[in-house]
Amino acid sequence: MASVTYRNVFKRFGDLQVINDLNIDVEDGEFLVFVGPSGCGKSTSLRMLAGLEEISEGDILIGERVVNDVAPKDRDIAMVFQSYALYPHMTVYDNMAFGLRLRKTPKDVIDERVRSSADSLGIGHLLDRRPRQLSGGQRQRVALGRAIVREPAVFLLDEPLSNLDAKLRVEARSFISKLHQRLNTTFIYVTHDQTEAMTMGSRICVLNEGYLQQIDTPYNLYHLPANIFVAGFIGSPAMNFYDAKVSRNGVGMKVETDIFSMEIPDNVASTFRDFQGEVTLGIRPEDIHDRDFPPANINPFQSKAQVEVIEQMGNEMILYLENEGKNFVARTDPRTSASVGGELPITINMDNIHLFEKGNDQSLKQ
Repeated sequence: MASVTYRNVFKRFGDLQVINDLNIDVEDGEFLVFVGPSGCGKSTSLRMLAGLEEISEGDILIGERVVNDVAPKDRDIAMVFQSYALYPHMTVYDNMAFGLRLRKTPKDVIDERVRSSADSLGIGHLLDRRPRQLSGGQRQRVALGRAIVREPAVFLLDEPLSNLDAKLRVEARSFISKLHQRLNTTFIYVTHDQTEAMTMGSRICVLNEGYLQQIDTPYNLYHLPANIFVAGFIGSPAMNFYDAKVSRNGVGMKVETDIFSMEIPDNVASTFRDFQGEVTLGIRPEDIHDRDFPPANINPFQSKAQVEVIEQMGNEMILYLENEGKNFVARTDPRTSASVGGELPITINMDNIHLFEKGNDQSLKQ
């Protein structure tokens, strides 16, 4: 096992800078997830750690060792790719054993590791099959098994679930999390899927256009986003944003938009730093409720909206609403009486509102 450190790391392709001054400390045994939109630099960050991309500037350390100039095979890492990258002419056993054979590991050690790993992955009965005879989920487990037998200090996983269907992805997420708990080894995982990131990572690193936006626990990313990008990226459906203005009267605080004029309760206002002027108001869809079915013990703000679209999810309703030309989304109790084209009285949970300063998009949360 080992820690991983990115120290003032930059990556350039010619004049194009894709990683900008990346500084991260990954603790020994941690499960860190890189997440962000396509092209944000998450896979490049992983490939630099693996030695598959050169570092333009800065240092990457595995444990206490700077690995900038260390060959990939000597970095004590194992990588699982999106494409699985299995040899089609080899059996499952030979695919899993291949890397150990290259390192001239004794045959009895290879056999013990391969069979033990295969059993733990639930593919012990597939060792004589070839990849074409396996399902997508089975191939994904073989790719994981090939990495596990290496017994590396760090596991690197680059969107390994992208080729699986929705049901298998849910099963695989749980499986990989359990695998991390059992191995207690450092895992660094890349995904564009924020659901994967939130359910698997002990910490999440959010990237955008090569810049680190926030690195934090899933809870803090959701409840205390550092800026508008993180607030909008984490959560599905995405947070609703409104142009607004904040004013204060003593300890009191008021937020005004084109459709809302909210007196913010003192206990909520105290969570924001002292500020007056133009802001962006953020409200998550799950904090907008049918007035007949509000959660208990909240600070409510009452309003109304026109219902434009309803998505029936079974356990909840996704409502696309409109008020004074402004469109927004709500996640409501499935018992709602909302109907397309009708007016719906709504309750907004004031306890969970977010405010972001105009200009720098930074959160006003203290």
